[in-house]
Amino acid sequence: MSPDRVQERRKFPRVKSALALELRYAGCTAPVRATTSEISLGGCYIETMFTLDVGTKLDVVIWLDGQKLIAKGVVATRYPQVGNGIDIIDMKPEDRAKLEAFLKSQEVQLPKRF
Repeated sequence: MSPDRVQERRKFPRVKSALALELRYAGCTAPVRATTSEISLGGCYIETMFTLDVGTKLDVVIWLDGQKLIAKGVVATRYPQVGNGIDIIDMKPEDRAKLEAFLKSQEVQLPKRF
């Protein structure tokens, strides 16, 4: 399939950004600390050698400008020794609004074509 024919499955555009995360899942005794390489309102991608299995449910803390944004997530993709894609499945409206404002501030403004 040519790149022109690949259908985008994501609901929200991704932004390249390194935000600190804390992840907790059943059986972990301490939070797993990671950094996003990309993030959107629908989820994020983290690069890590120690990947989690697809379907693992997570409690997620996103650190944004010194504030904790709290979400529920699930591991959506796994690339062993490379990273995980995480879907955000629940987030308080006020935290979601903060994340949305951050993402909008990070969007690249492209020049208009005439």
